[in-house]
Amino acid sequence: MKALSYLIDAQVMIGRNLRHILRSPEQVAVMFMIPTTMLVIFRFMFGGAVATGGTSYVNYLIAGILVISVGTNSMPTAVGVRQDLADGIVDRLRSMPMLSSAVIIGHVAATVVRTTASTVVMVLIGLLLGFRPQASPLDWLAVFGLLWLFAAAMAWIAALFGLLARTVEGASGLSLILLFVPYASSAFVPAHTLPDWLRAFVEHQPMTLVMDTVRPLLLGLPTTGQGWLAVLWWSAILLLAMPLTGRLFRRRTAS
Repeated sequence: MKALSYLIDAQVMIGRNLRHILRSPEQVAVMFMIPTTMLVIFRFMFGGAVATGGTSYVNYLIAGILVISVGTNSMPTAVGVRQDLADGIVDRLRSMPMLSSAVIIGHVAATVVRTTASTVVMVLIGLLLGFRPQASPLDWLAVFGLLWLFAAAMAWIAALFGLLARTVEGASGLSLILLFVPYASSAFVPAHTLPDWLRAFVEHQPMTLVMDTVRPLLLGLPTTGQGWLAVLWWSAILLLAMPLTGRLFRRRTAS
């Protein structure tokens, strides 16, 4: 019965956060406008200048935009978690027979839903701009499976940032890491075109692994084992971020 009660508590908080998204125009703008703007700008400003080895630039670019979209949609989670702590909603929930950590679960689940909607829209806009996928149904399933894993891990990291920050403004600043780290990757140019010192970081950072797995899957090309490495990386990050966030949440709410 306790498990069922906890499930209902989490469902309530997930619904709450989804309603907040729908009622917040700025969150909807973040969901779609930033990734869309980047896709359009890079598609037309750099599409004829970047050599991608026989692959059209828009086909190369879309994987990076999808990963950046996940980072962008994770940012409001940090702010939302910090705002809930500042507003005292967690204290009110602790006075009720309710799972207090459902607040975090609600934020994380809503982030994954928000990211899924953004991903679908980015693919559709990519199609309008010339993106031509060659993926099979299984390839598409693998793409969305990896992006869901990545989105879940990023959402927990964002929640952790929200708990680490002392103010809402601090949470907003910390969350910028989630937006800008994907830039130092293979999102916009192939890693082999970068200086050696930067290439070493770009080729081995876990966000590049996601891009270098999603890209060949979308284009019907072999992934050369990168996919399993990406799954291992982000599964490990998720399994580390969840207990860290839960522990810090208990410490913050206890104080």
